[in-house]
Amino acid sequence: MAALDALPFGMGVGLAALAGLLLGSFLATLVLRWPLGRSVLRGRSLCDACGTALTARDLIPLLSAIAARGRCRHCGAPIDALHWRVELLSAAIGAAALALMPGTAGWLWALFGWLLLPLALLDARHMWLPDPLNVVLALAGLLLAGPLLEVSLLDRWICAVAGGLVLAGIAAAYRHVRGSEGMGGGDPKLVAAIGCWIGWQTLPLLLLLASLGGLVWALGAQRKGDGPLSMRAVPFGVFACTAAWATVPLWPLISGR
Repeated sequence: MAALDALPFGMGVGLAALAGLLLGSFLATLVLRWPLGRSVLRGRSLCDACGTALTARDLIPLLSAIAARGRCRHCGAPIDALHWRVELLSAAIGAAALALMPGTAGWLWALFGWLLLPLALLDARHMWLPDPLNVVLALAGLLLAGPLLEVSLLDRWICAVAGGLVLAGIAAAYRHVRGSEGMGGGDPKLVAAIGCWIGWQTLPLLLLLASLGGLVWALGAQRKGDGPLSMRAVPFGVFACTAAWATVPLWPLISGR
């Protein structure tokens, strides 16, 4: 921890951006492969079109895609743009975290963002919040997140339980009143896992930001003619993840801490 605090500002930002860039390459692969039932950790990277094994020169984040102009250099098939977009977003998460919050807290905020990113992407693309990713997020929060907002382990446990119960209660109430599912089973687990990072004091802010984000998205979709608001499937996990990451810098400003 002391070593992280001792890093010069520019070096910390640069290292976090580089770490995000490298991690983003893995996260993009996870988001693309996992829903298809393909292995993420085993086997060599292959071109999705021709199946040719990719070498190190094909796997350099951003640079390989730029050099190959977004196409496989073996068969010329387009490379899914999600790869470079996730790499850039992951790098931006790292750089922003260390620029706004230097030191140990910034690295923890970056880690929080990197763990939230695949959950948000999978929910946006497939309306799916995998239990293993929620478990990893929760365990990392319970073990590491104390210095992030200087929140005690007990406060984080309370937030995890309360957040999960609130979302589960809302889902049950909707099901009882409307006779249909209004929320996926992964959403309460996600909010519980997020609670392991931020503490019960921030829970109202988290839920407010997430709800507002979901409402704005649903209203925007309705204006585009995508069906009535009541029929829209809202990827709440996307907004919960975004709100959770935004809550970290906003809470000290609001609370005056």
